[in-house]
Amino acid sequence: MRNRFVVVGLLGTVLTVACGSQDLSNGGTSDGAVAADGTAGAGGYAPFPPDSSGGVQSTGGAGGTGGTAGIGAGGAGGSATPIARGGSGSGGIAGANGAAGAAGGRGAPVGGRGGPPPAGISSFVASPATIVVGQSSTLSWMVTGASTLSIDQGIGSVLGSTSVVVAPSQTTTYTLTFDGSVSRQMTVTVIPAGFWATGSMTVARTNHTATLLSNGKVLIAGGYDGTKVLASAELFDPAAGTFTTTGSMTTARRWHTATLLPNGMVLIVSGSRAELYDPNTGTFMATGSSTVSRIQHTATLLQSGMVLITGGTDGTNALASAELYDPAAGTLTATGNLTVTRYQHAATLLQSGMVLVAGGFVPPTAMYQTFGLTSAELYDPKAGVFTATGDMGGWNSSPIATLLLNGQVLMGGDAMSFEGIISDPTLELYDPAARTFAFTGRMSAARACYTMTLLPSGLVLIAGGYDGGGNWGSFLASVELYDPGTGTCTATGGMATEREFHTATLLPNGTVLVAGGDGGSVLASAELYK
Repeated sequence: MRNRFVVVGLLGTVLTVACGSQDLSNGGTSDGAVAADGTAGAGGYAPFPPDSSGGVQSTGGAGGTGGTAGIGAGGAGGSATPIARGGSGSGGIAGANGAAGAAGGRGAPVGGRGGPPPAGISSFVASPATIVVGQSSTLSWMVTGASTLSIDQGIGSVLGSTSVVVAPSQTTTYTLTFDGSVSRQMTVTVIPAGFWATGSMTVARTNHTATLLSNGKVLIAGGYDGTKVLASAELFDPAAGTFTTTGSMTTARRWHTATLLPNGMVLIVSGSRAELYDPNTGTFMATGSSTVSRIQHTATLLQSGMVLITGGTDGTNALASAELYDPAAGTLTATGNLTVTRYQHAATLLQSGMVLVAGGFVPPTAMYQTFGLTSAELYDPKAGVFTATGDMGGWNSSPIATLLLNGQVLMGGDAMSFEGIISDPTLELYDPAARTFAFTGRMSAARACYTMTLLPSGLVLIAGGYDGGGNWGSFLASVELYDPGTGTCTATGGMATEREFHTATLLPNGTVLVAGGDGGSVLASAELYK
């Protein structure tokens, strides 16, 4: 619909002129043009669009020599609330030998007073409208004058609210019902969880590290390519889905640790030397030396910002020593020793600030025997000492641990025999309050050398590994989800590639990057779990 305005034309003729499209601004003004000698000057006009206040007073044009000044037309009232009135036109300036124009009349108050908006549902939307299993969507709405308001699918009354968060496990249509009769629907589409291809690493790697940086990228460092230990590093960009090289470490490393520090830098530790990766420059630089050479140790960021390094092996003997890295000083200093020597063990920061250290490797000494530590201990950062805690229910030579949202620790792993690695389907939970371990639901497949990743939903993604014992078995592409609420594991979409000794990194968008590993040969491929 187009707006209209009125012009008082030459010699009193009234012209109706169309103007542009609607807006919400006030009417403008213009003065009449000066008329030629002997001709009356045209009055000015004040246009008015709908939903505006009336035009401001306009001025009649100056009369020409010997002519009569024009008359200023009053601006018409707009249609907005409250009632608008047109501005008064003023008479034109008298031309030479001419009479002053008459004052324009006041525009008619054509605007009407607006009433309250009608009762009902203005909008009902979902954001995002498409999610992956385990993710959530927010339903939001705008309504007026509701005495009752509800949403089905078990949500119930939402009167007085404007949004609700939902996390359906399958595609679901929600109905918003207003006063028991009027309704609108919104569908949240759920994509089944599974793995999707992404770019491959620039180099095939296993026994590497993967660290989520503060900028959302993932640092992949070191490892083994099947023939040599690597010093190279690369970055995964989730936005582009690609890997690109970055600066190399100062020395080649495998079975090392990589820990993101509060300042955004990454601490790399193995052997007797440590180094830092600076994401701003893309380079590595040497930092403090270790008090003892070690690999297959653990590194845990404490609540103080310091990093606890525990156990490992010096290449010949298992270690009980521990040390602390101070980012401010750039030094490693000794702290209390473990209660027993350990390597290939697990260390988990608890919500209390203490560190749970559990399991570890014990070299086998005889045929057909299974080995692995069952013991666990706690490190107290305030006292700088380790004390024993409850034992695990089974041997665990290469434990894999994940802190759950409820503060408990989910523990898996495998055992070792004289013949080789023994896969294991059992899982245990450590309760920090009771300081005890207890068995929970078993995995659907026996696994060794797999990964466990806590998802935003609270579920734990268990991926890949090796199924077998000794020198026989097979690499796994299968994946399952552990639900802390039920204590059970259920299968989910498998990986595209069988792999063990890979890395699994939770990204800021809730997806998981799985990279590298060994599937009969060392892998460069990567994939994303969504």
